[in-house]
Amino acid sequence: MKEMKFIAVSDLHGRISRYEKLFELIRDEQPDAVFIAGDLTQGFYRIHLGEDIEGFILKYLRDDLQKLKDEMQENYPAIFVIMGNDDPRLLEEAVQKLDADGLWNYVHNRRIEWKGYHISGYAYVPPTPFQMKDWEKFDISRFVDVGAIAPDGGFRTVEADPLELEWGTIKRDLEKLYADENLAYDICIFHSPPYKTQLDRAALDGKMIDYAPLDVHIGSIAIKEFIQKRQPLLTLHGHVHESTRITGNWQENINKTLMFNCANDGDELAVIRINTKDIGLAKRSLI
Repeated sequence: MKEMKFIAVSDLHGRISRYEKLFELIRDEQPDAVFIAGDLTQGFYRIHLGEDIEGFILKYLRDDLQKLKDEMQENYPAIFVIMGNDDPRLLEEAVQKLDADGLWNYVHNRRIEWKGYHISGYAYVPPTPFQMKDWEKFDISRFVDVGAIAPDGGFRTVEADPLELEWGTIKRDLEKLYADENLAYDICIFHSPPYKTQLDRAALDGKMIDYAPLDVHIGSIAIKEFIQKRQPLLTLHGHVHESTRITGNWQENINKTLMFNCANDGDELAVIRINTKDIGLAKRSLI
């Protein structure tokens, strides 16, 4: 298989400075592929302010990506994106329009073949304390952590199937998405990290609600079990901004699977550079 260069990022949260750095990096380094593991916007905050968050995607991102594609021509990378729990689902149609324009590939709940690899994505995270629930789902059962709000609570920007709200789980979705496929050359983009790893450590030390301690690990048990059992080549994650700062680690492995935390935790853009010659030698830097 041809040696290729990848760039992985996550949790840009609508910050234009981060997108500008990413686009300049793409121009300079001309990667074969770019992976964005969710939280494209600051929708949770901006939707209440009446701001044109749809325009951020349909104008700012579309215009800049089109300009980049026109400049780079055949060197324009394949860009694979998912949304995250801070992205209102009402923006999904706008994200899909950029897919239709050939500017990126929206891979939530999809698995597509690309140059000898299979690229897939999954945006849902386990229940959080936040009110917006568009991209939250029960993990392996209807259990909800101390302090979290169940997926059928809070509010949504797009209506969901009541039965799916009540009984749907991340575990069941992953079983359906990947079925019995061989995942040896799969790159999976998850917004949630796997549970109880170096990638899902939240700053919740010593915090309690009604005398019950909060779990400092907030990742997905279903995603961890999926990785343990199915062993994809590489998984990319975001969501828990501070995990790398707390643990000192942005990568971990479960047997043969390499797992990277691509989330940002500060004003800089956190970038992971990957060379397929040896994925284990990937480098993370702040720009």
